[in-house]
Amino acid sequence: MTKRELRRAVEGSDTPVTTVNQRCRWCRRVLPPRGRGRPREYCSQACRQWHWVARQRAAELQLSEDELVVATVELDRLHDQLYVLACAVDDAERDLAAAGRGASSKELREIVDWLLDAARPLRDHELGQRP
Repeated sequence: MTKRELRRAVEGSDTPVTTVNQRCRWCRRVLPPRGRGRPREYCSQACRQWHWVARQRAAELQLSEDELVVATVELDRLHDQLYVLACAVDDAERDLAAAGRGASSKELREIVDWLLDAARPLRDHELGQRP
């Protein structure tokens, strides 16, 4: 649904028009819903500043809008976290298939906890953060 179609759908109501899952242009966090006025593009002034710095640096390197420079160490770390999550999903699928409908709530909770433990590092990971 386009923004125009969304506006038409709620036209005449007192409900403010917002876009669904609008994200910060720098850190990609979901922005809080906003009523009337100009939509937010950044979650904080720091993100606005880092995005400006990145645009300046990209111009110096003659990178297009779609190109990105990422440190090899950062990319390796991200791939490692994705691998751990993929293994946790495979384990959970295997455990659920083995348990079938007779799985106890304790077993299900252990499976969910395992998935959450594997997913949290990805959820909390921010590119470009220095240790």
